[in-house]
Amino acid sequence: MATKAPAFVNKRKDVSGGKEKFDGKSKKPRLEDKSNGKPSGSEQTSRESHAKQKQLALERKAAKPLADEVQRTKKIWERLRIKSQVPKDERQKLVAELYGIITGRVRDFVLKHDAVRAVQTAIKYSTPEQRKQIALELQGTYTQLAEGRYAKFLIGKLLVHNDDEIRDIIIPNFYGKVRKLINHSEASWILDDVYRTVATKEQKALLLREWYGPEFAIKELTKDIKATSDLKQILEDEPAKRGPVMKSLLELINTLVQKKMTGFTMLHDAMLQYFTNTQPGTEEFNEFVELVKGDETSDLLKNLAFTRSGAKLACLLFAYGTAKDRKTLLKAYKDTIQLMSGDQYGHIVILTAFDVIDDTKLTSKTIFPELLGEKEEEMAQNVVAAANNANARITLLYLLEGFSRSLFPASHAYDLEVLKEIHEIRKTTSKKEDESRRKELAALISPSLIAAIEASPSDLTASPFGSQFVADVFLSGIGEKQKALEALAQSVSGSPKQEPAEDEIATRPHIANTPFGGRMLKSLIQGGRFDKAAGKVKLIDPPLGFSNILYPVIKDSIMDWATGPSSFVVVALLESEEFTSADELKKTLKKNKKLLQKAAEEPTAEQKAAKEAAEGSETAKKGKKTEAPVGNKGSKLLLEKL
Repeated sequence: MATKAPAFVNKRKDVSGGKEKFDGKSKKPRLEDKSNGKPSGSEQTSRESHAKQKQLALERKAAKPLADEVQRTKKIWERLRIKSQVPKDERQKLVAELYGIITGRVRDFVLKHDAVRAVQTAIKYSTPEQRKQIALELQGTYTQLAEGRYAKFLIGKLLVHNDDEIRDIIIPNFYGKVRKLINHSEASWILDDVYRTVATKEQKALLLREWYGPEFAIKELTKDIKATSDLKQILEDEPAKRGPVMKSLLELINTLVQKKMTGFTMLHDAMLQYFTNTQPGTEEFNEFVELVKGDETSDLLKNLAFTRSGAKLACLLFAYGTAKDRKTLLKAYKDTIQLMSGDQYGHIVILTAFDVIDDTKLTSKTIFPELLGEKEEEMAQNVVAAANNANARITLLYLLEGFSRSLFPASHAYDLEVLKEIHEIRKTTSKKEDESRRKELAALISPSLIAAIEASPSDLTASPFGSQFVADVFLSGIGEKQKALEALAQSVSGSPKQEPAEDEIATRPHIANTPFGGRMLKSLIQGGRFDKAAGKVKLIDPPLGFSNILYPVIKDSIMDWATGPSSFVVVALLESEEFTSADELKKTLKKNKKLLQKAAEEPTAEQKAAKEAAEGSETAKKGKKTEAPVGNKGSKLLLEKL
């Protein structure tokens, strides 16, 4: 029976009374050295031997080509690498000396791992012309540089300045070599960075086409063909190539997945091209789905969520998947949900999960705790952060607002494009009624959102996004809202014209002095949204009754509201059907009619600022005058109502 190696096997162990030693590496014991480090006869000491070896190493190094020049560039680099420590005049002299050394010999320097850093420093302080000269000198070596552990960073240094000429010098060097480079442990990263960040649409197409087979990498076969990476178009033009192309593409995808090299944008683009050219239920389709699901670490699915093509692919997998597939896919995103919610593309995957998974309990238990947090304090902080993030706020409000224009502005047109495609697919792959699924999830998430508003009303209403979020939750959320409405009302107490206390945040104005805050309060007082077809505000059920909650809080400073930036809040109070203190409010306004008239006739602070700006503009200098309305519009309306 084999015995387990002792834990101390790598330590020297005295096994023979001090006369033999065992070091764990040699099977034979060795005699103890009793010389005590003293030389015997002509033997050298270890110090002399080490010095001699060091000298020989220096001599070999000095005998190499460009040894003196490399040594000097290293000293210059060492001086220049920390910019703040070098005076400008000295830096200019050192850079000039560095260029004097490397000019005409850049190739020789970049292929030496200890000299390539000096070339990178030269690029850092270079002019556009100098960078272009270096790029031209390196023509033909970029593939070799990309494969270098250190030299690959030089390519990034050249491209980071967004110079189109340098880009067009470097990228063609990769044509015909994509399949080799994407499999290389070093080159794959710089190739994907180039593809993702600087390549033009045409260059991306030429690079991605090479995934479809060796023939797409041969210039002679593709020089007269319009560059396209749209696999559907390629296969429509030449249907006979479908078998070899799909096989070649899947093989390369599978190779990278098995190597755990799954973070590449180019890989995600290629995977989407493959998947969209398969038919649900076919062997190709099922084999690809199993390939994605088969990644035990789930790194592939997590990486897919953070790129444009990858996120769409993940959404399509959710849409076409069975209930079991969807559960597996959702499980893969454990511990990543919150990060995805704030990502430009990742949040679309979460929205798709909301839309296609029929088991709403599974969805809520998997997504909501990560999205919101589980502790009350943590939940409030997460909701405030999410409400002010352009992507995360969509994730929170989608179940309440659907495809509303305020939630999906023009900048999020791609979200709508993907989701509408998913909605078409789910008609045949999901069983639950769409509206029923949405309402069930809305009822599950609403209490947490309402509780967050109750806990942090001031933080949420301190920004436009946050104020819009509060209005949307109150107008579309499901659940008890009374306490949250009271907390919101208390957060706006005090006069808008009162100076903030010393302990208050100086940069946070009173909510009545912000346009977004006034709009939010007005919407909540109206208790619904304006219906264009009906030509009036459509009240929600049950009614909010916010007007009767807010008025007692702002009653003592109502004239400051009526003559200030949020005067329309007071107008909304008078117009609200739910407001029970309208007579009392009118009485107060009539009593202070002179204040209203003054506010209605005198220019506001904003109007004064706009006038000053206009007077200094080019239009004013040319003698053109534009009459702008003067006075508080809300105050004018209040006078009319009196």
